[in-house]
Amino acid sequence: MHNPCAVIPVYNHELAVPAVVLELLHAGLPCVLVDDASSPACAAVLESLAQQANVFLVKLAINQGKGGAVMAGLREASKSGFSHALQVDADGQHDLNDIAVFLDHSREHPAALICGYPQYDASVPKGRLYARYLTHVWVWINSLSLQIPDSMCGFRVYPLKPVLHLIDTVNLGKRMDFDPEILVRLSWRNQPMRWLPTRVHYPQDGLSHFRLFHDNALISKMHAKLFFGMLGRFPLILWRRWLP
Repeated sequence: MHNPCAVIPVYNHELAVPAVVLELLHAGLPCVLVDDASSPACAAVLESLAQQANVFLVKLAINQGKGGAVMAGLREASKSGFSHALQVDADGQHDLNDIAVFLDHSREHPAALICGYPQYDASVPKGRLYARYLTHVWVWINSLSLQIPDSMCGFRVYPLKPVLHLIDTVNLGKRMDFDPEILVRLSWRNQPMRWLPTRVHYPQDGLSHFRLFHDNALISKMHAKLFFGMLGRFPLILWRRWLP
């Protein structure tokens, strides 16, 4: 069965999210919106969008962060009968022209996690671009593999069954540390992954919730936690990969 939807974590992106939802619906994807304790103005926009057919709304009373909102959306998607979920940011930075390509690959490889490999234009903040390379190195170390070329792009199609099994059994980071951590932990479980290039654009008037010091500290803590977790799982990870 391949019955996909889109999951969109939203925190005060009331200006950008209507266009994102419109494009996803035009692509034939039902949308699960997650209101991560947004402002009243954003909450009103989300309530209005949820009046449309094939738009579902999950409301979080306390701000959980991007990862917490995504996990709430994935759980709701599964409860609603969907088998796969395309994670999409609400700020419009992802290239939604790639939806069909990602879904086609997911349909051809339903057990695989389809991940975006970002192709940045000149709009990307240089500090965030260079910091990604440090995360890449730590992800390669912690996954004992070079098979994850980018762990921070959130444009992904998740197969819900194995992903929810991980989410329900492991305490994952709930903020900007979520995107890389879930890939490393899934790689430990030998989860199939496939990578597709996708353009990423940072709108000049876009609203970013990335907190330079706080989120980088969280990501550094996450890498340290994964490193010691990898050391304890070292034989099991290699054994799983060498299984015929």
